[in-house]
Amino acid sequence: MHRRELLQLLARHRPRFMDEAAFVTRARAFIELHPDCFERDLWPDHVTGSAWVVSPDSSRILLMLHRKHGKWFQPGGHADGNGDIVAVALRETAEESGIDLRYIGLVDGGIFDLDIHRIPAGPHGPEHEHIDVRFLVEIDDHLPVPGNDESHQMLWVPLREVTRFNNSRSTLRMVEQ
Repeated sequence: MHRRELLQLLARHRPRFMDEAAFVTRARAFIELHPDCFERDLWPDHVTGSAWVVSPDSSRILLMLHRKHGKWFQPGGHADGNGDIVAVALRETAEESGIDLRYIGLVDGGIFDLDIHRIPAGPHGPEHEHIDVRFLVEIDDHLPVPGNDESHQMLWVPLREVTRFNNSRSTLRMVEQ
């Protein structure tokens, strides 16, 4: 996938929320302007990929307690130059959950949600923003979820209880979809 393909995905995406629609407009302008938008050392913004992981019956969501940020999030991360943002979201889901990629199913190839959020300065760079492209994926919630060193814990959470773990507007949008 090339950034043109991501721009096509963004053009086909129909956000249900005004804040997300504004993020899509910002993301499209940024991606058009930056051929290197998938590089993690592009400041002050870069594209990341993540996955809203649902159980087969869509009643539970897989969340991870992120080691670095100390908060509950969906799996995701840096593209590291990979322009195939779908593959990035799937790779990050496999890495962070510890579940083999063959057990992770992309529900469809369209964007599920798009968010732009601030990342505080840290040892690996200055304060910046992630343009996070999110996809809907499914994993059997009976599989063991060992996680990896990026998380303190992985947990299947009933959809109706997700906001107890993360009540950000970004997460609320995904719960409401």
